[in-house]
Amino acid sequence: MTATKKRSAREWALIILKRVTEEQAYAHIVLDQSLEKSNLLDLDKSLVTELVYGTLQYLNQMDWIIGQFSSQKVKKIAPWIKNILRMGIYQLIYLDHIPSHAAVHEAVELAKKYGHAGTVRFVNGVLRSILRQKDNISYPDIKQDPIAHITYKYAHPEWLVKAWVKELGVDETILLCKENNDKAPMVLRTNTLCMTRDMLKEQLEAEGVETIESKWTPEALKVMSRFNVRRSEAFDKGFFQVQDESSQLVARLLDPRPDEFIIDSCSAPGGKTTHIAQLMENTGRILACDIQNNKLSLVAQSTARLGITIVETKRMDARDLQHDFSAKADRVLVDAPCSGLGIIRRKPDIKWQKGLEQLEKLPELQLEILSQAAQCVRTGGYLVYSTCTLNPAENQGVIKSFLSINPDFQLVPLAEEWPQKEGMVHLFPHRHGTDGFFMAKMRRKED
Repeated sequence: MTATKKRSAREWALIILKRVTEEQAYAHIVLDQSLEKSNLLDLDKSLVTELVYGTLQYLNQMDWIIGQFSSQKVKKIAPWIKNILRMGIYQLIYLDHIPSHAAVHEAVELAKKYGHAGTVRFVNGVLRSILRQKDNISYPDIKQDPIAHITYKYAHPEWLVKAWVKELGVDETILLCKENNDKAPMVLRTNTLCMTRDMLKEQLEAEGVETIESKWTPEALKVMSRFNVRRSEAFDKGFFQVQDESSQLVARLLDPRPDEFIIDSCSAPGGKTTHIAQLMENTGRILACDIQNNKLSLVAQSTARLGITIVETKRMDARDLQHDFSAKADRVLVDAPCSGLGIIRRKPDIKWQKGLEQLEKLPELQLEILSQAAQCVRTGGYLVYSTCTLNPAENQGVIKSFLSINPDFQLVPLAEEWPQKEGMVHLFPHRHGTDGFFMAKMRRKED
């Protein structure tokens, strides 16, 4: 038996956490790669996923707690030991189904392998102290320092808490942070090229999967039970695509029609592209572009599985599109690269790997992509800009800048049912139960 096969679920989780927290690896990528080669049973794979995402979700809270029970400063604790402690504390505080003695014992066993005798005693002592006094853990007083209180009690970086408190106020920021720490539901988009939502619901019920209808889009079903998509017959047959409701609304806002020519300028991994094709009834033409070939292959895989034939993939920088397709497209979608602050509940490592410096650079890139891709829109055609972030500078800030330098475009009035502000769509996890998303629809004026 190889060393890989001997690793426990907790050891795999520890290795993944170390890579994410110390090497800035993307959690979902490392997790998928690790589980694929781990040879763990499905139940153990679920535990790895729970430990990785849960610990990452509460990362700075775990460090705050360590600081209250450790004689050693958190920043001086060796990375392996720090992550063992973080993972152990997460189990003690948030996972009721795991016996406390098992969480402590497994942490000590990992400390034996990744530390030395001194660190073994240290891990055992800290975790047992927390176990005895976990009801007495304290956080900064909300009245004296609301920013610090929210930062550590609700586990978000200080710079982000400051920004949200300034925009939303203390109470709503707490609600948003709470929602971000909850598990996001799995949402499916029915492939309406081959079935209705009711038919998909029946198909999934036959597989033992419970779903409820979404209120946001007529194709969406929320999954209410455990569901392994990769083992689903309905998935293999192309009956659905996994896609959050907010993301599904993007194609709905674009409102593509059969026989049109549509450009999806930043298309990978293809959720919005394939939804557009469905709304076009698989007639017309969609040009799906992305700057990375490996990501375009994901688009091709999805179109093949869903039976979509009108999508042409093309490796291209969205900023170069206008050279070949100037004023040729009926509609253009710019789902811009962004900070991802609207999908923290799905990718908690985003909180800790993003910073103000990165965010300040993004609007310039987004505006450049939008301005260049907009040149592909024909007179009277439509342009939709979307992001999965809650950062105003990347959202309404980009749109206002774009409109100021492109007077031939104007915002399209939205129907009342769209959650909107200043004529643009704003979706928040705590308000709408969806991922955080921003969308704006514009039309190129007639000559």
